[in-house]
Amino acid sequence: MNGPTRFGVLRKNVAGISSRVLTERLRTLEDKGFVFRHYEPTIPPAVTYGITERMKDIQKVLALLEGMARKWSAEEAKIAGGHRTSAAATHA
Repeated sequence: MNGPTRFGVLRKNVAGISSRVLTERLRTLEDKGFVFRHYEPTIPPAVTYGITERMKDIQKVLALLEGMARKWSAEEAKIAGGHRTSAAATHA
């Protein structure tokens, strides 16, 4: 997210999630201080969400964890690929 984002845009960008579930998740994140919600009483109402400093802090940690997971996944794929090659050679 680059700046506050309207609910409808979030819903379109999160594949396979219902409006109800997205609303629940956003409320939980808001309650925990990870996102803020801004409501404009227009017709139709404009609801935007943005990230807080707390979320910015945790994003750094999550990015590191994602990097480790990708690295480990690539290493496991290499190992599994090597075993398959060896097994295929043995059976040939």
